Amino acid sequence: MWLWDNEGGEAVERRRPLFLRLGLALCLLWNAVPIAGAAAPHSADTQECLACHVQATPGIVSDWQRSRHAQVTPAEAMAVEPLSRKVSSPNVPEGLKGHSVGCAECHTVRAEAHQDTVEHNGYRMYVVVSPEDCRTCHQEEATQYRKNLMAHAHDNLMKNPLYRQLVDAVNGLQTFDGGVLQASAPMAHTNDDSCLSCHGTDVRVQGTVSRETDFGTMDFAVLSGWPNAGVGRLNPDGSHGSCASCHVRHGFSMEVARKPETCSQCHKGPDVPAYKVYGVSKHGNLYGSLKDKWNFTNVPWVMGKDANAPTCAVCHVSLVVDENKKVLAKRTHAMNDRLPWRIFGLVYAHPHPRDPETHKIVNADGLALPTRLDGSWAAEALIDKVEQDARRKTMQAVCLDCHGTAWVDGHWERFEKTIEETNRMTGTATAVMVRAWKEKRAMGPPDNPFDEALEKRWVEQWLFFANSIRFSSAMMGADYSVFDNGRWSQSKGLREMEQLYRSLSPGQGGR
Repeated sequence: MWLWDNEGGEAVERRRPLFLRLGLALCLLWNAVPIAGAAAPHSADTQECLACHVQATPGIVSDWQRSRHAQVTPAEAMAVEPLSRKVSSPNVPEGLKGHSVGCAECHTVRAEAHQDTVEHNGYRMYVVVSPEDCRTCHQEEATQYRKNLMAHAHDNLMKNPLYRQLVDAVNGLQTFDGGVLQASAPMAHTNDDSCLSCHGTDVRVQGTVSRETDFGTMDFAVLSGWPNAGVGRLNPDGSHGSCASCHVRHGFSMEVARKPETCSQCHKGPDVPAYKVYGVSKHGNLYGSLKDKWNFTNVPWVMGKDANAPTCAVCHVSLVVDENKKVLAKRTHAMNDRLPWRIFGLVYAHPHPRDPETHKIVNADGLALPTRLDGSWAAEALIDKVEQDARRKTMQAVCLDCHGTAWVDGHWERFEKTIEETNRMTGTATAVMVRAWKEKRAMGPPDNPFDEALEKRWVEQWLFFANSIRFSSAMMGADYSVFDNGRWSQSKGLREMEQLYRSLSPGQGGR
């Protein structure tokens, strides 16, 4: 049996156990029959994987069979005219061009780069497929993603000393001892199960384990932080991120990635209510009513023909054209390319950071924030007005495909006034909090500024209420700007903060 040698790049002969050779014979017969639309020839290595996995993991195999990876070779994909091409790498290794992108092509080709690589039936195989593996065919997307805040979401949370305190305040196990609440540091699995489910875990190799399987004894890598498909996952090959966050394994469906339900996995709660707001907006109403008639797989995406209203992907990611094939927005996997403002997750909305590794930012007060507590910006860390204007125009070009200039200008003017207003209301709440810290009614930095009752009310002001108002304004989400975690909650919360502040005695530290 002649197979591709991943290290030397030469064809070598390898002898397989009898059960694998018999399984491979069956797989070759099975591969010759068109199942689930599979049309591309599969490599000998992938066929050998399928010989076992069609029985061991039939769901995975079925998903893959229906995928574009199984049906189109890289050579065929590269021959598509540029505007419709989905492979961005100018060069794909010759040994990979002529067959489908299958098990072996994703899980063995970069074995030397992966700490999670193990010997598996004569192959050097790894489980955690990373953006650097996908780079083989999708070079431009992998490069863009590295410039994305999402790719650094784990570090931007866990390496930011201030926001690590927020994680501790939320996830720490609390006990009631001697009439006082005591909090301990959160367990690793608690963080993995909550914040890091979206931000991404740190996947590390702890060793290997041997297991008895239907195909004999096999070795498997033991991984901490696994399973996870978070956007900023730290991978065993040293890379950041997970393409599977949006392009779900093993189908890698463009349709799935383009639908708002995929984004809702992380953008639904009170801190990031984008999906909920979109759902009640006019655009969300059109999507919910008409989506069965839309084309979610066409590239480029033709507005007015393939879709009649924007989705998350239309506004933030996809290559979008009009019916004359005029490009309205280029495809991007740096999700902030069309965003002049960063409107959620931090105390104040502000221009987007220049560097996606925001945990490196330190403001003039010595805090790991892109703004000071008075709302002023750490301007050197943020994009300037020229870049803001460029990003605003890029987003507005999408809006203008369906709306007139007066509508678009009016919407953006209202939205940016809302940013200013919510920042001012957050400033009022922060003024209460800062005074409480100065008077020792609560213990602020360097102590945890998020764990006391007054501090938690303050967090709600900007993490929940201000965010809800901004998202509602950005997407015209009606009640989310008023009574559902909107202006009502913001004004009510301020009154409650004032009352709680007055009830606390100076010097008692809020305890």
